Amino acid sequence: MQDSTDRDTRLALDLALTIRHDGHGGVADDLGEPAGLTAWVRAHPDVVPNVAAYEAGDAELTAVRELRAAVRALFARAVRPGEPSPADAARLLPVPEAVELLNAAAARTPTVPVLRWSDGSGPAVRRRAARGEGELTAVLAQAVIGFLAGPDRERLRACHAPRCVRYFIKEHPRQEWCKPSCGNRARVARHHERHKESA
Repeated sequence: MQDSTDRDTRLALDLALTIRHDGHGGVADDLGEPAGLTAWVRAHPDVVPNVAAYEAGDAELTAVRELRAAVRALFARAVRPGEPSPADAARLLPVPEAVELLNAAAARTPTVPVLRWSDGSGPAVRRRAARGEGELTAVLAQAVIGFLAGPDRERLRACHAPRCVRYFIKEHPRQEWCKPSCGNRARVARHHERHKESA
């Protein structure tokens, strides 16, 4: 099962992280146009068959962006009682609407469990489309559901370093930020704040 859990976690988190800090104090959206979705899908070769030929259209982009909004709303709920990502705090979908959107997207492609059991590893179950090929949003929604219902959800956190809008999986007990550069920014900001107060 670990294989499927890791894949679900990676896909769910990577989809949420298409909203990111732009390096100039704002927020960037990697899925701002179909070319951005095409690049994202091609960077995730296990999402669709024949990934090299994949080209996103406007309808797919809209569907994936709607799914991402639901994912980020559910991530905000998952990190409670902590605060959500600052990118989402003022514009989250209501949780029931996000759950409904996620479930509807997942239902677009019926799946079946497939057992894999290679030499040197235990049995692993992965779901695949019952008729061969799954719709992109369904594949992503099913991965998100797997992640939210799985053990990694308990380690999901929102990074609260200055200007960061990312969610991350907490890898060790003392981890507060998504990456070292965020930790450095947070320490510098605290240092400036202390000196401003003492001046």
